Amino acid sequence: MPVYTYRCTNCGFVFDQQQKFSDQPLTRCPECGKKTLQKVYQPVGIVFKGSGFYATDHRSPSGQGRTSSKSEHDKPSSSESSKPASSSSSES
Repeated sequence: MPVYTYRCTNCGFVFDQQQKFSDQPLTRCPECGKKTLQKVYQPVGIVFKGSGFYATDHRSPSGQGRTSSKSEHDKPSSSESSKPASSSSSES
């Protein structure tokens, strides 16, 4: 369940409350008793780790050797592999 931060606009009291997504937001301040509570929206820190993210993301040095662009250079290009073998023997 998520934890929401509330602040009273009347007395300035700030507290956290664990609630379900389906619960109604709180409106009454537990300190002063007035209906002046508001949710405080804060940024969420998200860290993406692992393969499959953009090159501008933070990667460990050990993970850099596993990029797909390096393995593509080792493979023959599609134009070389699409040449039929019989065409080279007919030219000689």
